[in-house]
Amino acid sequence: MRHPDPADPPRRRANKRRGHGNWDTDRPPVLGIAGRATGLVQLWVAESVDSVTLQWFVGALTRPEVLLYTDQWRGYAWVAGTGRGHATVCHTPGQRAWARDDDGDGIREVHNNTLEGLWTGLRNFLRPFRGVSKWFLEQYVAMFQWGHTLKAITADFIRALFGLPLTTDLGP
Repeated sequence: MRHPDPADPPRRRANKRRGHGNWDTDRPPVLGIAGRATGLVQLWVAESVDSVTLQWFVGALTRPEVLLYTDQWRGYAWVAGTGRGHATVCHTPGQRAWARDDDGDGIREVHNNTLEGLWTGLRNFLRPFRGVSKWFLEQYVAMFQWGHTLKAITADFIRALFGLPLTTDLGP
């Protein structure tokens, strides 16, 4: 896409503004949900991060009986009113706790390290492209999500991808 204003040249390297980004500041947020039991991941590029967007995303992609694990960001305050369980960890400097054991069984089940690791994987996936236009970010995120979800590539998978007949005889 051509840059619309020649008097305002595009930024050269890394938008290093602090805080949550949005579409208008060229830092569209990527929302994510990961199922611990299923291993399924759903990622979505949003225009902004506000409570309406988060409520829609979580409401559309999770069942009402799930337990959500998040950090203590104010944007998740609405979760209590939905009937979903909500456990948090504190990422505030000076009080940081990355995982917590609530039931005393020795397993730190309250954490959001699953998604933190996913964000690292997405960042590493995007790094070789040396900057991705916000207009195409959704397609790159979809490729990463697809690759993350697909655990093994088999010959039959490649055949199905190209619309070729499978080598396995499925019988009558």
